[in-house]
Amino acid sequence: MTPANELTASQARAAMDMGDISAGDLLAACRARIAERDGEVKAWCHLSNGDTPTGDGPLAGIPVGIKDIIDTADMPTTYGSEVYPDHQPAMDAACVALVRAAGGMVLGKTVSTEFAYFQPGKTANPYNLEHTPGGSSSGSAAAVADCMVPFAFGTQTGGSVIRPAAFCGVVGYKASYGAMPMHGIKALGHDLDSLGWFCRELADVHLMRAALVGAPTQLAAVKPKIGLCRTHEWDQADRDSQAAVLAAAKSLEAAGAEVIDLDLPALFGTLVAHQKIVMAQNAARDLAFEYNRHRDTMSKHIIALIKQGQGVDFATYQAAITAAVAGRRALDGIFADVDVLLCPSAMGEAPKGLETGTGDPVFNRMWTLLGSPCVNLPGHTGANGLPVGVQAVGALGQDEKLLAHCAWMEQRIT
Repeated sequence: MTPANELTASQARAAMDMGDISAGDLLAACRARIAERDGEVKAWCHLSNGDTPTGDGPLAGIPVGIKDIIDTADMPTTYGSEVYPDHQPAMDAACVALVRAAGGMVLGKTVSTEFAYFQPGKTANPYNLEHTPGGSSSGSAAAVADCMVPFAFGTQTGGSVIRPAAFCGVVGYKASYGAMPMHGIKALGHDLDSLGWFCRELADVHLMRAALVGAPTQLAAVKPKIGLCRTHEWDQADRDSQAAVLAAAKSLEAAGAEVIDLDLPALFGTLVAHQKIVMAQNAARDLAFEYNRHRDTMSKHIIALIKQGQGVDFATYQAAITAAVAGRRALDGIFADVDVLLCPSAMGEAPKGLETGTGDPVFNRMWTLLGSPCVNLPGHTGANGLPVGVQAVGALGQDEKLLAHCAWMEQRIT
């Protein structure tokens, strides 16, 4: 019998419905795995003293990890920063409150990089402890990958869900911009910040969407028309990442999907740079209090971002936003011809080193600026034996359509 902590959320719900395991069994197994492995992986910064399920909703009895930039009323929230070492919010973030209302158990807080930017936290990649798990949702991705918890929240301002999911070999879902409740989540880039989460099979994504926005708990798989989208940054992907995307396209075409090569218009080659402008401009405003009062305790990475943002004049910011709007319109036209875009999730395998960074989000920045829903689909392995994912991108606001197509793709990617 599969150990309870290794079950996906959907499998665990089915096992509980059948009476094979209890919520207590699952929680105990997850806690035992944390005790066994977290001394090395370091995915958690605070564990609950004993949350219990309070409802019979779609997450009944399912433990959930909460990224440490998301407020919890019963546990500290430090935002990954020395500015807030003992910060205790007075209330849960909306997404946490909804998890509890849906019967989910908040297992603890997972490590985030400082203010969800680039200063690495303490977490290691469970596949190889000398490699980064990615960021900023480092602890969440690692905890799910190491079977410490079936679900964990992440957020994405640049590439903080899709990239760690790729590095840790799990499903990562970033919702469309504005599709999920963001109250109680520390802002880094208010024009960009989106909620997402990690799990070990795509079916689990629906359970969390049901809890947060009342979406269906199941979706029928639908065969897509796929645009093979190398993007203007394709040459920055290493051989492993390029091979994973091309192999996925080949296997999906062999399974019956129509796959077409898609060249993005020249405008899309400017959007990574525009995302950097918007992110810096936003950060200088969203973190103004911390910078004004506590800059001495902030890392060089976040200080540099804020200073960059302070130097962005209004006309430059408006030009970046205008480019994003134009990109969204152009993307609507592209999605009139295809259902899903297939592209790299990251440059390659997780880089070696825990102190030097969390990897480059170059293959995520554009989609975050455009607000597009994105899914990392795991399944490939690079030259060093570490996971390599592929990214499926959908039309803004069409998350259910993207997920239905991904359900078909998940079973056929090789």
